[in-house]
Amino acid sequence: MSNISIPEEQLAIQFSQTGGPEVIELKKIPVPRLADDEILIKVEWCGINFIDTYFRSGLYPVSLPFTLGNEPAGIVVQLGAKVTGFALGDQVTTYFRGGGLQQYTCCNYLKACKIPNSVSRKEAAALCLQGLTALTLVNEAHKVQKGEYILVHAAAGGLGTLLCQILSNIGAHVIGTTSTEEKACLAKANGAEHVVLYANRDVNEVISDIKKLTPRYEGVAAVFDGVGKDTWESNFEVAKRKGTIVVVGNASGPPPSFSALKLMAKNLKLCRPGLDQYIHTPEEWQYYTSELFKLIAKGIVRPSYYKNEGYRFSESGVREAHSDIASRKTTGKLIVKLVE
Repeated sequence: MSNISIPEEQLAIQFSQTGGPEVIELKKIPVPRLADDEILIKVEWCGINFIDTYFRSGLYPVSLPFTLGNEPAGIVVQLGAKVTGFALGDQVTTYFRGGGLQQYTCCNYLKACKIPNSVSRKEAAALCLQGLTALTLVNEAHKVQKGEYILVHAAAGGLGTLLCQILSNIGAHVIGTTSTEEKACLAKANGAEHVVLYANRDVNEVISDIKKLTPRYEGVAAVFDGVGKDTWESNFEVAKRKGTIVVVGNASGPPPSFSALKLMAKNLKLCRPGLDQYIHTPEEWQYYTSELFKLIAKGIVRPSYYKNEGYRFSESGVREAHSDIASRKTTGKLIVKLVE
């Protein structure tokens, strides 16, 4: 490994028991020791994603204690002996299952991505996980075609705004759902052609309003649903014959168990994808990160921040971020700033 001054200990955001935001703690832990195929990153920014709340609450089981954070961006400060293609000082981002909310983190160099000079580390932390999610969904969960009518639930959220941007660029007719007029304006600013408000409304009226926006009242070719339980049943109504329902999150709780026979009425397809399996190989990772940064460089994909300055790297700061994202009142991307 290259010789460089690295501290023995660091601060990290962890939880040792599952529960609400109150279980989040700022802990002093050792700086990771590198394997030969790893790089050490000094983290400057890290995104907050709804999946963080699933780990913390116990919905997605993890080994304890668990260090939060899946989408860090920073500077390479140490190289494993077998690492090629990276140098000290490179700005990089990565995606993994926890470990981003600490001052120093490590990853296999094949799953790190150099950040182009045209993209800031803040932007990379905001866009990596959800940008890759959006990009893989519209290419693999449902291969979106120009002219298709596509429904995006929670269209003003971090993933929703990116889906709207990418779908609009493809040439799809994007229908978004949001809870408020303010969120509707944000969704439209990011590419939604139409937005249907759902708060305090009869679900059948919402379904009707969505289908009215499609040719012959037939419904949408695909639904991208990050809400989960609350929108589950309506998805089967708004999807057209031979349409696709893509469940990408559980903001309102996980969808219920159901019989596969439910799909027969319209020959629907149902997909519950995870990003990991779309970028599992180094080739897949490199392809999709390259495509994502091309879209960022062209201004097609761009971040929308809930707090432009980011949340503080502290117990109270990250607890606040978790409370805010769980409230479903936020818009755009939540990020934590680790370096002042």
